[in-house]
Amino acid sequence: MKKINYLIIILSTTFGSLFAQHNVGDFENLTLSNESYWDGSDMSGLHNNSVFTTTFSSGDYNFSNSYDTTWGAASGYWSSGWVYSNMTDSTTSGFTNQYSAKPGGGHPIGGANYAIGKPNSTIVFNNPDGLSINITNSTYAANSMRDGDAFAKKFTNADQDYFKLHIYGYSNGSITDSTEFFLADFTHADSTLDYIVTDWQYVELLPGPYDSVSFNLSSSDVGAFGMNTPAYFCIDNVGNYPLSTIEISENKFSVYPNPSSNLINLKSLENNDEYMISIFDIFGKEIIHNLKNPKQIDISSFVKGQYIMKIETKDGIINERLLKI
Repeated sequence: MKKINYLIIILSTTFGSLFAQHNVGDFENLTLSNESYWDGSDMSGLHNNSVFTTTFSSGDYNFSNSYDTTWGAASGYWSSGWVYSNMTDSTTSGFTNQYSAKPGGGHPIGGANYAIGKPNSTIVFNNPDGLSINITNSTYAANSMRDGDAFAKKFTNADQDYFKLHIYGYSNGSITDSTEFFLADFTHADSTLDYIVTDWQYVELLPGPYDSVSFNLSSSDVGAFGMNTPAYFCIDNVGNYPLSTIEISENKFSVYPNPSSNLINLKSLENNDEYMISIFDIFGKEIIHNLKNPKQIDISSFVKGQYIMKIETKDGIINERLLKI
């Protein structure tokens, strides 16, 4: 029963109640048939010099799309901004599958729909706030990095390859904070740590507030015409819902290193403080149950991704985000 209760806490406190407090952009308000997408090809947007520009909204957030018909409607293409999709093809490689997310759909908490962005895509906020967001690779980009294709190379540790998403928070036209997220990282001294993101990952840009956020991409694979890696990324659950919900003073504990690939160390900063540790995956499955006063935990067998560490003390609970790399 305790495990079930904590699963409810994780889903409701970390996502449910926080989603209710902040009108999260999960794209479920946007109508799509099964296995379909919207990319502006209906040419419903504002027309200017053969480019149709549309803004769609989800939650408290606005997303622009440009569809270019310079070479005629039959040869039109999504040229910039965002599209939304519920495509689930996580296996087919190549440009014809540019509208699918590598995990095979939207984030499990939220629904089937998600958005796909290109470089220099921007989210405009209705109300200035911080940013929490789920991010992953498109199938097109992930498979290209894994296998290589006619335009882009296969990623290797020998070449120290990477694919990176840059996120910039703006307030009144000025950048006030930024962060980077590796969609693929083959730069480790130990090549067994190299990875391509294939599931949904949680990213924060805090504290804000921001009135808009922009995204750009960079890659180690660059040619005469710019980046060769397919310039796509996927997002879901845009809002402000910090995953680490602190119910007692955070400075009572030190958890390091985080992210980690093998061992994490725990240190109570109050010498006589007893505590219990449990670790859950992002779906609420309990991986480690009620370890008493551990000084070190081996997570080397964990699948790469995000986890939630529950730290119970006599004073309350800390829910700490843990990243296995």
